[in-house]
Amino acid sequence: MFAPIIKPMEVIWQRKATKQLMKIGDRRLRERITNAVDALEAVNSINDCAAAKELNNHAYDYRLRVGDWRVMIDLIAGEPVIASIEEVKKRDERTY
Repeated sequence: MFAPIIKPMEVIWQRKATKQLMKIGDRRLRERITNAVDALEAVNSINDCAAAKELNNHAYDYRLRVGDWRVMIDLIAGEPVIASIEEVKKRDERTY
């Protein structure tokens, strides 16, 4: 018997997210973000990716955390779509 071929996910980048990635000045940070997305592509399901966290009551379905940056992901027809890349602003004791 042959084992079924399981294809990895294909991650789609929206134009907005690509532009946001190119605006990041730190080349190493851009590489870390693309490596995190590549790791997401390597798994069979977004639920198999330990770095992806499902979001509740949020505009996006999942997020990847890369340092002070968040990669926001929507699921469209079962395929992850990189919708936005956002920086987490500085937080201090007066934030909450």
